[in-house]
Amino acid sequence: MKKQRIDYTDYANTITKALKKGIFLTTKAGEKVNSMVIGWGHVGQVWNLPVFVAYVRDSRYTRELLDQNPEFTINVPIGDVDKKAFSICGSKSGRDMDKINEAGLTLVPPEVISVPGIKEFPLTLECKVLYRQEENVSELPEDIQKKFYGIETGAHIIYFGQILAAYLIED
Repeated sequence: MKKQRIDYTDYANTITKALKKGIFLTTKAGEKVNSMVIGWGHVGQVWNLPVFVAYVRDSRYTRELLDQNPEFTINVPIGDVDKKAFSICGSKSGRDMDKINEAGLTLVPPEVISVPGIKEFPLTLECKVLYRQEENVSELPEDIQKKFYGIETGAHIIYFGQILAAYLIED
Protein backbone atom coordinates (compact mmCIF):
# COMPACT_ATOMS: atom_id res chain seq x y z
CA MET A 1 0.00 0.00 0.00
CA LYS A 2 1.42 3.37 -1.03
CA LYS A 3 1.10 6.70 0.73
CA GLN A 4 1.22 10.05 -1.01
CA ARG A 5 2.62 12.66 1.37
CA ILE A 6 0.56 15.86 1.41
CA ASP A 7 0.63 19.32 2.90
CA TYR A 8 -2.25 19.24 5.38
CA THR A 9 -3.08 22.90 4.63
CA ASP A 10 -3.99 21.93 1.06
CA TYR A 11 -6.70 19.66 2.54
CA ALA A 12 -7.89 21.81 5.46
CA ASN A 13 -11.08 22.77 3.62
CA THR A 14 -11.75 19.11 2.67
CA ILE A 15 -11.34 18.06 6.32
CA THR A 16 -13.56 20.86 7.59
CA LYS A 17 -16.33 20.02 5.11
CA ALA A 18 -16.08 16.29 5.93
CA LEU A 19 -16.54 17.04 9.65
CA LYS A 20 -20.16 18.00 8.92
CA LYS A 21 -20.89 14.36 7.99
CA GLY A 22 -18.30 12.86 10.34
CA ILE A 23 -14.71 11.73 10.17
CA PHE A 24 -12.88 9.04 12.12
CA LEU A 25 -10.54 9.47 15.06
CA THR A 26 -8.51 6.31 15.66
CA THR A 27 -6.61 5.38 18.82
CA LYS A 28 -4.43 2.50 19.93
CA ALA A 29 -3.29 1.29 23.35
CA GLY A 30 -1.40 -1.97 23.55
CA GLU A 31 -2.87 -4.14 20.80
CA LYS A 32 -6.35 -2.54 21.01
CA VAL A 33 -7.25 -0.25 18.08
CA ASN A 34 -10.49 1.73 18.23
CA SER A 35 -12.15 4.27 15.93
CA MET A 36 -14.97 6.66 16.62
CA VAL A 37 -16.84 9.10 14.43
CA ILE A 38 -16.33 12.76 15.32
CA GLY A 39 -18.13 15.83 14.04
CA TRP A 40 -16.31 18.48 16.04
CA GLY A 41 -12.72 19.44 15.29
CA HIS A 42 -10.36 22.00 13.86
CA VAL A 43 -7.27 21.88 11.68
CA GLY A 44 -4.76 24.70 11.75
CA GLN A 45 -1.86 26.21 13.66
CA VAL A 46 -1.33 26.63 17.40
CA TRP A 47 2.02 27.46 19.03
CA ASN A 48 3.47 27.72 15.49
CA LEU A 49 2.78 24.02 15.05
CA PRO A 50 0.36 22.20 12.72
CA VAL A 51 -2.48 20.79 14.85
CA PHE A 52 -5.77 18.96 14.75
CA VAL A 53 -8.00 19.78 17.72
CA ALA A 54 -10.42 16.98 18.62
CA TYR A 55 -13.26 16.86 21.13
CA VAL A 56 -13.88 13.52 22.85
CA ARG A 57 -16.51 13.06 25.55
CA ASP A 58 -15.03 12.04 28.88
CA SER A 59 -17.22 8.92 28.97
CA ARG A 60 -15.93 7.50 25.67
CA TYR A 61 -13.69 4.47 25.41
CA THR A 62 -11.56 6.50 22.99
CA ARG A 63 -10.71 8.86 25.86
CA GLU A 64 -9.49 5.91 27.94
CA LEU A 65 -7.20 4.81 25.11
CA LEU A 66 -5.91 8.37 24.57
CA ASP A 67 -5.03 8.54 28.27
CA GLN A 68 -2.95 5.37 27.85
CA ASN A 69 -1.34 6.41 24.55
CA PRO A 70 -1.59 10.11 23.65
CA GLU A 71 -1.54 9.58 19.89
CA PHE A 72 -4.32 9.43 17.30
CA THR A 73 -4.97 9.45 13.60
CA ILE A 74 -7.63 11.44 11.84
CA ASN A 75 -9.14 9.45 8.96
CA VAL A 76 -11.18 11.34 6.38
CA PRO A 77 -13.29 9.76 3.63
CA ILE A 78 -12.68 10.84 0.06
CA GLY A 79 -15.57 10.14 -2.31
CA ASP A 80 -18.18 7.53 -1.45
CA VAL A 81 -18.67 6.73 2.23
CA ASP A 82 -19.15 3.28 3.77
CA LYS A 83 -22.34 3.76 5.77
CA LYS A 84 -21.82 0.47 7.67
CA ALA A 85 -18.50 1.72 9.09
CA PHE A 86 -20.12 5.01 10.13
CA SER A 87 -23.01 3.18 11.75
CA ILE A 88 -20.78 0.86 13.78
CA CYS A 89 -18.06 3.35 14.71
CA GLY A 90 -20.58 6.10 15.36
CA SER A 91 -22.95 4.22 17.65
CA LYS A 92 -21.13 1.25 19.22
CA SER A 93 -18.50 1.18 21.96
CA GLY A 94 -15.06 -0.32 21.53
CA ARG A 95 -15.39 -1.54 25.12
CA ASP A 96 -17.93 -4.07 23.89
CA MET A 97 -16.66 -5.04 20.45
CA ASP A 98 -13.84 -4.85 17.93
CA LYS A 99 -15.30 -2.04 15.81
CA ILE A 100 -12.51 -2.21 13.22
CA ASN A 101 -13.26 -5.87 12.48
CA GLU A 102 -17.05 -5.47 12.64
CA ALA A 103 -16.94 -2.51 10.25
CA GLY A 104 -14.66 -4.35 7.80
CA LEU A 105 -11.97 -1.67 7.95
CA THR A 106 -8.39 -2.19 6.79
CA LEU A 107 -5.65 -0.87 9.07
CA VAL A 108 -2.58 0.66 7.44
CA PRO A 109 0.73 0.91 9.33
CA PRO A 110 1.57 4.45 10.46
CA GLU A 111 4.67 6.43 9.48
CA VAL A 112 5.58 8.24 12.70
CA ILE A 113 3.26 7.30 15.59
CA SER A 114 1.92 3.95 16.81
CA VAL A 115 -1.69 4.42 15.64
CA PRO A 116 -2.62 3.05 12.18
CA GLY A 117 -4.54 4.76 9.42
CA ILE A 118 -7.62 3.31 7.71
CA LYS A 119 -7.47 2.41 4.01
CA GLU A 120 -11.17 3.12 3.44
CA PHE A 121 -10.75 6.68 4.83
CA PRO A 122 -7.55 7.59 2.99
CA LEU A 123 -6.86 11.20 4.02
CA THR A 124 -4.80 10.60 7.15
CA LEU A 125 -3.26 12.87 9.78
CA GLU A 126 -0.95 11.30 12.36
CA CYS A 127 -1.13 13.30 15.59
CA LYS A 128 0.61 13.33 18.97
CA VAL A 129 -1.23 15.02 21.84
CA LEU A 130 0.52 18.22 22.93
CA TYR A 131 -2.14 19.35 25.37
CA ARG A 132 -5.50 18.24 26.71
CA GLN A 133 -8.09 20.38 28.45
CA GLU A 134 -11.28 19.38 30.22
CA GLU A 135 -14.25 21.46 29.18
CA ASN A 136 -15.88 23.59 31.85
CA VAL A 137 -19.48 23.31 30.66
CA SER A 138 -20.74 25.75 33.31
CA GLU A 139 -18.87 28.56 31.53
CA LEU A 140 -20.75 27.99 28.26
CA PRO A 141 -23.89 29.98 27.39
CA GLU A 142 -27.04 28.35 28.77
CA ASP A 143 -28.53 27.65 25.32
CA ILE A 144 -25.41 25.68 24.33
CA GLN A 145 -25.43 23.81 27.63
CA LYS A 146 -29.06 22.79 27.08
CA LYS A 147 -28.55 21.79 23.46
CA PHE A 148 -25.29 19.83 23.72
CA TYR A 149 -24.83 18.73 27.33
CA GLY A 150 -26.76 16.77 29.88
CA ILE A 151 -26.39 14.18 32.59
CA GLU A 152 -26.06 11.37 30.01
CA THR A 153 -23.64 13.15 27.68
CA GLY A 154 -21.09 14.83 29.95
CA ALA A 155 -18.28 17.20 29.02
CA HIS A 156 -15.57 16.83 26.41
CA ILE A 157 -11.85 16.56 26.73
CA ILE A 158 -10.24 18.80 24.11
CA TYR A 159 -7.10 17.29 22.57
CA PHE A 160 -4.57 19.41 20.69
CA GLY A 161 -2.71 16.94 18.47
CA GLN A 162 0.43 18.01 16.64
CA ILE A 163 0.24 16.78 13.05
CA LEU A 164 3.44 14.78 12.54
CA ALA A 165 2.52 13.21 9.17
CA ALA A 166 -0.16 13.81 6.56
CA TYR A 167 -0.84 11.59 3.56
CA LEU A 168 -3.35 9.92 1.26
CA ILE A 169 -3.44 6.12 1.38
CA GLU A 170 -3.40 4.67 -2.13
CA ASP A 171 -3.84 1.12 -3.42
